[in-house]
Amino acid sequence: MSWADMTAMSNHPQWELAAVCDVDTRNFARVQEKWPNVRCYQDWRELLEKEGDQIDSVNVSTPDHLHGPIGLAAMARGKHLYGQKPLAQNLHECRALMLKAREMGVKTQMGIQVSSDFSERLAVEIIHSGVIGKVKEVHTFSNKKWGDMEPVPERDDSPPEGFDWDLWLGPAKDRPFIQGYYHPGQWRKRRDFGTGTLGDMGCHMFSGWFRALDLAAPIAVKSSGPAPLNAVNWAINGIVEYTFKGTERTAEDTVKVTWYDGDARPPQEVMALADLEKFPGQGSIYLGTEGVLLHPHTATPMLYPRQRFADFRYPKLEPRNHWFDFIDSCLEGGDRQPTAHFDYAGPLTEAVLLGCLASPFPGETLQWDAASLTIPNHPAAQALVKRDYRAGWEV
Repeated sequence: MSWADMTAMSNHPQWELAAVCDVDTRNFARVQEKWPNVRCYQDWRELLEKEGDQIDSVNVSTPDHLHGPIGLAAMARGKHLYGQKPLAQNLHECRALMLKAREMGVKTQMGIQVSSDFSERLAVEIIHSGVIGKVKEVHTFSNKKWGDMEPVPERDDSPPEGFDWDLWLGPAKDRPFIQGYYHPGQWRKRRDFGTGTLGDMGCHMFSGWFRALDLAAPIAVKSSGPAPLNAVNWAINGIVEYTFKGTERTAEDTVKVTWYDGDARPPQEVMALADLEKFPGQGSIYLGTEGVLLHPHTATPMLYPRQRFADFRYPKLEPRNHWFDFIDSCLEGGDRQPTAHFDYAGPLTEAVLLGCLASPFPGETLQWDAASLTIPNHPAAQALVKRDYRAGWEV
């Protein structure tokens, strides 16, 4: 995602790449070929120290467990921050990022580019039009499988030359390097570094109904399993039920939203309200008092029953560029905010992470007090709100 972000931002006439950092120096050649004048660092702390007077903003596109430490350090120096999703790896860090952004008055954007895309904005406009009435419930789903139901291999491999394993671990406890198990690309499956399928895709796909229904923090969450098989890996095929306080957009005083990943899917009777044979692999389906809206991830939303809405005319929307919105907000200052600034992305990510946190406790309803960042009815779950930090990495 760092490459995608840098490439997208480089199309803005007032953006310049000054410096990059990667614990795996084998990645530098590709960057220097495209941006010959870029300065390269292996340690992000050295970059912030030496480049502090030369840069205006920082983009954090690391594995999830370093989003919080790097983002907080950058904002403490007054730097604007574009942070990849999820905003952080745990609830404690997520709240800290949101509060630090407010304190420093910097511009922020979370990397959920779909929130600027026409498809999500169109779904929001359709819900807000009232055409399907008040929303009774939402089901949201992703067929990705960022989990691992197998035990950890008992190996201790040598890290490749140019790769700093200790720096990659960051705040996580020391452990043996296993070739191909964590880096590159497999860290999403590991509970100390990633956040599973829910953390990967939830921030994208929750954003549509979070905005459409004007939701705030959930008041309760329950995982239906399966539970992670060990302390290292996330499970697959999860189902998580959220309860939110109702809003003017919902049919009742509370509204339930259910998440499904891997092979798990909404009930047949729910999918049959749309097109059962062509039901997408990822998306959300809104059940309203007057109809149903199916929003396939990144594709055009569709209304059901089709015959009832045959004359519906989709609203027209002006295009938005997720990366340019952030850059322009930094340049203009004032009240201008991009679509996924941290006051929006923070509560959204907290909802996602609360579902991740619930997975080790299947069948148990966790009550959530967002104001105090506590789960008052479950001490074991409360212990997971904040991670155990390696010495020198506390946040």
